[in-house]
Amino acid sequence: MGVLLGLMILLLAVYASAYVGPPAPETLPNLQQNTSSDTDPQQVHVSLIGENQMRITWITSDTNVSSVVEYGTSPGAYNSSAKGENTSYTYLGYRSGQIHYVILGPLEANTIYYYRCGTYGPEYSFKTPRSQFPITFAIVGDLGQTGQTNSTLQHIQQTNYDVLLLPGDISHADTQQPLWDSFGMLVQPLASTRPWMVTEGEHEIETIPIVITTEFISYNARWRMPFEESGSSSNLYYSFEVAGVHIVMLGSFAEYKQNSDQYEWLQADLSRVNKTRTPWIIVLFHVPWYNSNAAHRGEGDDMRAAMEPLLYGAKVDIAFAGHVHAYERFSRGYMNTSNACGAVHITIGDGGSTKSLDSDFLDPQPQWSLFREASFGHGELTIYNATHAHWSWHRNDDNASIIADETWINNLSLSSNCTVEHY
Repeated sequence: MGVLLGLMILLLAVYASAYVGPPAPETLPNLQQNTSSDTDPQQVHVSLIGENQMRITWITSDTNVSSVVEYGTSPGAYNSSAKGENTSYTYLGYRSGQIHYVILGPLEANTIYYYRCGTYGPEYSFKTPRSQFPITFAIVGDLGQTGQTNSTLQHIQQTNYDVLLLPGDISHADTQQPLWDSFGMLVQPLASTRPWMVTEGEHEIETIPIVITTEFISYNARWRMPFEESGSSSNLYYSFEVAGVHIVMLGSFAEYKQNSDQYEWLQADLSRVNKTRTPWIIVLFHVPWYNSNAAHRGEGDDMRAAMEPLLYGAKVDIAFAGHVHAYERFSRGYMNTSNACGAVHITIGDGGSTKSLDSDFLDPQPQWSLFREASFGHGELTIYNATHAHWSWHRNDDNASIIADETWINNLSLSSNCTVEHY
């Protein structure tokens, strides 16, 4: 046992010395919900579920509050209501509040709705996404809850985005369950007003050997995504459509090899895509498949080898990942080489985290790595029409949001150079 422990310590020391980033940002003090009653909603967030529906999720300290949402298109005038369900979970000595889920719809596109959770407490509002182009996505990974997180959120709030996409490592609670609550409070001002669509990272696993053996307990309870509606058997991977975009959220920490449930689900999901209806396909997962940073290098290779042919055959346009606490954009690629018919890969794991930035990039810079920088920030993707999209990466710089990288991306499905003969 002593030899094994010594070997583990040595391996950790070698890993830690492989790359050195700037000092880690400090986690924000635990936020306290400012509520007047245990029946008041806490940690409110909304997500998409189906073409014209939204799921409202919130938590109450009082377990007797009804899972009901009243809503309408004018402040204080709730001419519709919907009833849902609720759950809670325990984790060691922690017990969550009552977690409520209510689905609203059918809803009109590009419309502001005012709503009240559980018939108690304050009024909130959200805006439904557009039903057609243009549409804007805010994209950020490895968010955490630090001062840099707060800066990133402030910058995102200044944009007129339709949907936020987060490719894993959400709260960085890491088994400390009250940090899930403080994260929910931190993001509520944004997440209660626009749909947030997320997938998992390693920080959401939260197992403890022997003691806690079930993975993703907190994540699955707090961030329920539309997996069942997309034919998936797991909240760890799913798809949805908005405007003219088909978005696939994959699970880096669910089995992904050929014949696995996730692989077969992805194969079926991509085969059903109607490129006339949704000419754009975007995929998100946590561990990057392309990475010129010393941090986590090679960790996505097995998943890439298993699943990249499916993405290539479906003409996926863009793939976003997190995990590496830095920003990097690649040219289109396939099977670890530049390929004009492959996806554009972008690492956006720089939302705030609780770790230091990963600043040790490989030298020389690979030819297909077009831009890379170890700074905190977020990205914005505006898809203007069926053929053209604009991507920009915004660096956090002294409380300002600075565009440090941007490019136009052409849709693959209309490229005469990427016909069926290429696959």
